[in-house]
Formats: sequence, structure tokens, C-alpha cells
Amino acid sequence: MAAPKNRRSVFLDRLPLPERNYLADALRTETVGGVLLLAAAVAALIWANTPLRDGYESVRSFHLGPGTLGLHLSLQHWAADGLLAVFFFVAGIELKRELVAGELRDPKAAILPVVAAICGMAVPALAYVTTASSGGGSLGGWAVPTATDIAFALAVLAVIGTALPSALRAFLLTLAVVDDLFAILIIAIFFTSKLNFAALGFAVLGLAVFWLLLRKGVRGWYVYVPLAVVNWALMYNSGVHATIAGVAMGLMLRCTRHDDEDHSPGEHIEHLVRPLSAGLAVPLFALLSAGVTISGGALSDVFNRPETLGVVLGLVLGKAIGVFGGTWTAARFTRAELNPDLKWPDVLAVATLAGIGFTVSLLIGELAFDDNPLLADEVKAAVLVGSLIAAVLASTLLKLRDNKYKKLCADEDRDEDEDGIPDIYEQDNPEYHLRMAAIHEAKAAAHRKLAEVASARTTDDDGPA
Repeated sequence: MAAPKNRRSVFLDRLPLPERNYLADALRTETVGGVLLLAAAVAALIWANTPLRDGYESVRSFHLGPGTLGLHLSLQHWAADGLLAVFFFVAGIELKRELVAGELRDPKAAILPVVAAICGMAVPALAYVTTASSGGGSLGGWAVPTATDIAFALAVLAVIGTALPSALRAFLLTLAVVDDLFAILIIAIFFTSKLNFAALGFAVLGLAVFWLLLRKGVRGWYVYVPLAVVNWALMYNSGVHATIAGVAMGLMLRCTRHDDEDHSPGEHIEHLVRPLSAGLAVPLFALLSAGVTISGGALSDVFNRPETLGVVLGLVLGKAIGVFGGTWTAARFTRAELNPDLKWPDVLAVATLAGIGFTVSLLIGELAFDDNPLLADEVKAAVLVGSLIAAVLASTLLKLRDNKYKKLCADEDRDEDEDGIPDIYEQDNPEYHLRMAAIHEAKAAAHRKLAEVASARTTDDDGPA
């Protein structure tokens, strides 16, 4: 008798209920933050392209902070180095949770999203380098089109009204988390120039104290918030980008639950800080960074200048080809089967949506062309144009399957026995089927009574006048 074949893994399969609930809560906040981010970006563009543009430049170049500590910074720098540290702190917690309790905890399950994310960064970088080098442009912006902005992507979904199934949303979130990890590494490795080893040493010491206090179970925001600010300031003065401190502290939090816990400390803190990140830090960064002058000539330059054209092609084509190609190739090699409820065009739509690279792309653009403000603004304009094109293309692809998505989401959410658990997760629970039997029997009894009433009315109508 032949040995049974190994059961193939299913790609984009239904999520476990706890993971689905966590994902829904996290993405709900990100969606609201994404809409605020979109509004802030539009406000910045309007502000920078009206007679009030001088006021916009004055606001974002206004300096404040203690100069003796090396922190007399413009509001634009406070947003990029300070507010985004909060964003990367949340990204660090997300990454830690994915590694210990999410999609990345199982190496076999992690292969597909990790390969997709790596290819989704490598191909846009290659597209930029090819375009810039062929046109004689600067190669310094190769990392600009490599990032995916999950908040902006979810805002697009909210605006166009597409209800993505949780498996596709989880895939998009995992892509963005891995994307953030590599963006962090890129910033740390390629955008660190001069190092102040004394400040860096004290920053490492401060992070070690942060980790030790966590391991000892010390509680109290009044302990960790001042320590976090000190660590951030030391990291900023070390020459390493200050957001790295946020990531490091996020990664230190425990994201596994003990038996007596409903939520791990990492999940609890993320629940508290995520609204601050999505609703305040990132929109303010967008407001102070996305204000670039947009004119007919400037828009045409986006497609004529090799650096800016490379950014647009990287975001629009590079991301879609990289994410989709990486996913399809990894699935072929791992013999993973696609969820039968979904099709490969669904993966292509999500891959195109990943081309929306706003927050981190703008940050890397500022870092890459820090010595050339004019080119930095043109690259920002290219990020906006590329993200807009990717959003329109993804929206079109997603709308083609919108009815299917709505049906899948309705199936995922249906709870006919009203016990707070979707029915699709209770098919192996005998008590669920007994509850449903009682519900259907009650409905059947009600319909029998209605039939008797209707029959009596019919008899009365057919009787003698």
C-alpha cells in the first residue's frame, strides 16, 4: 500500500480566531489613522500650493528645543526624527508579535510573506537603479520605492469601500511588517554617516536598562516614558537615526501571554500607543513633509527626471511585480496551494496595493537627498504620484472582485447563534450545532403557527357568504 502524500499547506487560509480578532482591532485603528494621514497629506499639498506657502515653510522650519543637548530642531525634523520614533516603536512591537505569535512564528508559514516582502523591496530598488543609471541620475534614492505604507493602503480600501477578506488583510499587514524591518535596517546601515561613539554607548546602555526593567517586571509609565525619551535623545546624538531607538524598545516588549493574562504586555502597550501613532504622529509627519509644490512643470518633471521616474516605476511596477512574482515563485517551490476561495489576481491586486509607499518613502527620500533640498522635494512629489497611481490601479483590480470579497467577509462574520463567535469557526463544536438546531426548530414552530393562521383565513374566505 502506497504511503499517503504529505498534505500541502494552504496559502491565504482562514486565520485562527484570536489572530483574526487581533488583526481586526489593529487594522481598525490603522484605517482611521490612514484616513487622517490622507487628509493631512492633502492639507499639506493645499497649504504648500496656495498664497499661504510662505507660512507653510515658516512653520516647518521653525526651530525649538534645547540646543545644549543637540536638540534645537525644526518642526520638520521633530516630526521625522521624533514623531516617527513612535511609529517605529509600534512597528517594533508588531514585528515582535509576528515573530512569536503571528504569521512569522512558523518558518514554513513565514516563507511566503517574507520572500514576497524581500522581492517586493528588491525589484523596486532594481527598477530605480536601472532607470536612474540609464538616465545619468543619482543612485542615492534606490531605497525610496522599497517601502509599503499599511495605513495609507487601508485608507484607500476604506475610501473605495472594498471589504478584503481577513486572510488578504493579514498578508498585506505581514508584508508591511517585514517591509518595515528591512526599512529599519536600510536606515540604520545606509543613512548613518558620522558616529558619536560616546552617545551611542550611552544609548546602548539605556536600552539595556530598558530591557532589564522589563525583565524584572517593573511597571509604571513614569519609569519607561522618561527612559524612552533619554534613549531617543542619545540615539539621535549618536548619528544613528533616532527612530532606531523606537524599534529597539518595541522589540524588547514581551508579546507572549501567560496563563493569567488576556493580553501580553506588548499587545497592551501597542493598544495604547497605536492610536497615538496612527492618529497623531504619522499625520503630523505627513502634514510637515508632504507639502511640495505641484505644478504642470513639476509633474512633467516627475516623468522626465531619472531619479523621480525611477521612484514612480519602482512603486507602481516594481512593487507589483516583486510581491506577486515572489509570492508565486515561493508557492511553487513550497508546493503551497492557494485558498480555493481566492484567485491569483487577488494576490496581484494586493501586490499593486503594496505600491503605496508614503510615510517611510518620504522619510528615506529626505535622508537620501538631504544635501539637495530641491531634488528631495521632487522625489517626494514622485512618491505622491507613484502612490496615487498604485492606489488607482489597485482600486480598479479590487473592485473587479468586490462582490466576491463581500460574500467572503459576510461568511466570516456570520453569527446566527449570537454567541460572539463567527459560525465558520464553530463547525467542529457539537454545542454550536445543538444551538442552531434549537434555533431552527423554534423558527419551524413559528412558521407552522403562521401556516395554521393562513390556512384558517383561507377556509373562512372560501366559506358560505
